[in-house]
Amino acid sequence: MVDFYIGTMGFSYKDWAGAFYPQGLASREYLTYYSRKFNAVEIDSTFYGIPKIGSVYRWRDNSPEGFKISVKVPRAITHEAGLVGVNEEMIEFIHTIENLGKRLSVILLQFPPSFDNSNSQVLDDFLKQLPKGYSYATEFRHPSWWVNQTADLLAEHGVCWAATEFEGVPKEVPLTTDMIFVRLVGRHGRFQSHDREQIDVSDQLESWWQWIRSLSENVHDVHVFFNDDFSGHAPASANRLKKIIGLPVVETDLPKQMKLF
Repeated sequence: MVDFYIGTMGFSYKDWAGAFYPQGLASREYLTYYSRKFNAVEIDSTFYGIPKIGSVYRWRDNSPEGFKISVKVPRAITHEAGLVGVNEEMIEFIHTIENLGKRLSVILLQFPPSFDNSNSQVLDDFLKQLPKGYSYATEFRHPSWWVNQTADLLAEHGVCWAATEFEGVPKEVPLTTDMIFVRLVGRHGRFQSHDREQIDVSDQLESWWQWIRSLSENVHDVHVFFNDDFSGHAPASANRLKKIIGLPVVETDLPKQMKLF
């Protein structure tokens, strides 16, 4: 039995007001509303710094039991320091976000395109120091990582290799744990607004689903998160994938609008 967790990267965007969130809904109520429509979210704001403990408590308390929250490791660790000399900062980050309790899902290490596999030993040393008992995933954005040694390294440490829809890197990745983690990012800045789907991504989603299904006998969890840059409106594309898979879709509490496609 495979558990599917499908949602968006972040949940608090002004363009979603009136398109996903009812017009006038207070931003403090966004996560509560969102968590009635999707069972998971990837928190993007943690990329910019370790969150305040009050924010972590709000994420926990404003979502229901069974809801899953994945978090991005701060860029100060992955981008600015390149994993070097950051053990204390990583421990502080984990000690903060572990207050999510059972809602804490995957801890994502997203690396910049400049982080190539000449850093494999640095990555190995860093992964050795990670606290046990948590689910980790890594996303690479330099094609040099697509070698067998990378899969072996991640599998050795029990870390999932996250697949991504990002320019310049292969989409499919080897399975390194019993989890699939997919990030459908798209090209940054391609849409001026994010209140509706602006391109038809059905074929891409069908392809991703075929790939996920080909591995499903060997996995327990599947996590897929959408960025607004993927199609123009992440919630709509997340629901589009759910329909392709055959998962139930909870419609938004908005007047019915004409479909783009």
